[in-house]
Amino acid sequence: MARSPFTPSFWRSPLRGPWLTSVLGVVLLGGITLLFVTGLLSYAAYNPDLSPVNDKTPDKGILGFYLFSWPTDPHWLYRLTQGVHVTLGITLIPVLLAKLWSVVPKLFTLPPARSLAHALERLSLLLLVGGALFEFVTGVLNVQLDYVFPGSFYPLHFYGAWVFFTAFVAHAVLKMPLALRNLRHLKEERTELVSPNPAEPTVSRRGALWFVGGGSLLLFLTTAGRSFDGALRETALLTPHGGAEPASGPGGFQINKTAAYAGIDPAQTGEEAWRLVVTGRDGRSVRLSRAELLQLPSHSASLPIACVEGWSTSDQEWRGVRLRDLAALVGYGDAAPDVLVESLQRHGAFRRAALRANQVADPRSLLALFVNGAELTPDHGHPARIIVPAAPGVLNTKWVARLTFGDL
Repeated sequence: MARSPFTPSFWRSPLRGPWLTSVLGVVLLGGITLLFVTGLLSYAAYNPDLSPVNDKTPDKGILGFYLFSWPTDPHWLYRLTQGVHVTLGITLIPVLLAKLWSVVPKLFTLPPARSLAHALERLSLLLLVGGALFEFVTGVLNVQLDYVFPGSFYPLHFYGAWVFFTAFVAHAVLKMPLALRNLRHLKEERTELVSPNPAEPTVSRRGALWFVGGGSLLLFLTTAGRSFDGALRETALLTPHGGAEPASGPGGFQINKTAAYAGIDPAQTGEEAWRLVVTGRDGRSVRLSRAELLQLPSHSASLPIACVEGWSTSDQEWRGVRLRDLAALVGYGDAAPDVLVESLQRHGAFRRAALRANQVADPRSLLALFVNGAELTPDHGHPARIIVPAAPGVLNTKWVARLTFGDL
């Protein structure tokens, strides 16, 4: 019996072959393409060219393109795109692992390179396999809020995605015609994937596909619920934001970081201490207490919270002062400008965030003071927080201390 993986007879599974590899490859072709598109949409949702505080990939060059400023309609847009991105990524893990298992003999073929073209193909496979593992592992760790990798998740995942998807496109262009031929042919072709000395089969190839599909379905059912509230969230057993809601009552919906985690001192948010500083045109500035904010025209909006980790809430009823009305207080009565929002939070990547003029101008964009008929709780951003339709959760700044309106 062969003991070396470099010997073809070492790989004895009768399941391996062009047909199985092609089926898995076609599934990944559609799934990974959708992952990449929704990833680019997530990148665009941060409006990274608006302000350096939004840009976590400052050396991106031409890789940082996006075709439009992030819209505010539909208001559930980011909830959909990021929910699909994260849930689909987790769901595809069994398919990816099965595809890597199906082609593992090719990684041990000798000689390592039969020609320059073959050497380039092997190099592209290293980038493809390495990139796939890197992207899926860092993505899962981010979902689990487990940042054991060096550096920030945002640039690592961003640059890794470009390396992986470039290799993926090159591989798909080279292999897709062959994959389609393999799917049409009922008779298995002899390739290095087919064992010269196969073991007795214990399951058919279609049975193996059902097994992989069942694994993907299980991951989907234990992940997707975190994009909803109530009983469905409790089905999200594999995610930190699954399970029961963190509290009951008007503020009983999911949060990301608590006030204690963010280092918010209750003394800073009391009625006597807290003031909102609003700055605008020609240096005009006002300081507003919460009581003074309550004297301004009040408006309501039903909007969700959706975060980069893929979880979201259903629409909550927010009430507060429109951002465009606050801009009008400091000289912007004609057209709403961009705004830089600063939090009482002293540390963290998004304690400062910028919003585009179209987001400020939307009548549903609020400096929220209440949610679901009650004052904001400390964990939901008391005394005031930003809520903007379709924006990532980290741009809906909590514990707001300053708004600076103007071109950014």
